Amino acid sequence: MIQSMTGFASKEAIIRPFGKISVELKSSNHKFLEIVFHLPEGFLSLEDRIKKEIEAKIKRGRITCVINIISKKTAAVFINKPLLRNYITNLKKINQEFRLKDEISINTLMHLPGILSLEEDKITATLSWSSLRVLVSRTADELLKTRQKEGRALYGYLKNRQETLKASLALIKTRFKKALKNKLDSIAAEEERTAFLKSSDITEEVERLMYHLENFRHKLSKVGPIGKELDFIAQEMQREANTLAAKSFDALVVGQVVQMKSQIEKIREQVQNIE
Repeated sequence: MIQSMTGFASKEAIIRPFGKISVELKSSNHKFLEIVFHLPEGFLSLEDRIKKEIEAKIKRGRITCVINIISKKTAAVFINKPLLRNYITNLKKINQEFRLKDEISINTLMHLPGILSLEEDKITATLSWSSLRVLVSRTADELLKTRQKEGRALYGYLKNRQETLKASLALIKTRFKKALKNKLDSIAAEEERTAFLKSSDITEEVERLMYHLENFRHKLSKVGPIGKELDFIAQEMQREANTLAAKSFDALVVGQVVQMKSQIEKIREQVQNIE
């Protein structure tokens, strides 16, 4: 069954020691698979793992992944003591060497680069990956469900368009035979009849269009990414329809072809939404 590229899913879970975490996945149309991340501090090291988890389920589309820590523990203050000792040692040497009288104050030390910072969550986030992975996987599954639901609606729409085109093509085929016979009966010269038949015979285009329509119907029922294939088939249908319009000499046939071109254009618009 076909799958749409648009959808949204959101899940929440308690993941220690962070508290409640939410994962949101938003999907939109894209030629390939592109994943954009908005992660909290300390989670950047998990980006590749999260990406692989999403890639295992989603094959095409622009995915925006947003992870939020809804209720977070109070961050601890981290003092880089080895760096602090190094600063003090070197500052004392400078005082002795240049005979400076300034005392080394705690205020001065605390403002030196790298001394004070909030305790990093990087290690904690890595240790919590197994729980976060389950949450990401559940959210991706929910996103798949929304994309599949819209895909079912697209399937019905496209199948109806395919059936409409097939019916129009059958009318064109029947009408063309009748119109061609009448036209040839009105031409007396054999050479002129041959030239007219060569320039206006649409049998080949009708057969190719019928093939593309059947191929389109077959691809609709395939499992997996088929959006690009459907778009290519629709382009081929459009090309044949343009040739039909150029070669047709009967007003009724031309009218049917114009309607077919409109239906094909609608198909091409919708297949852009398919994975």
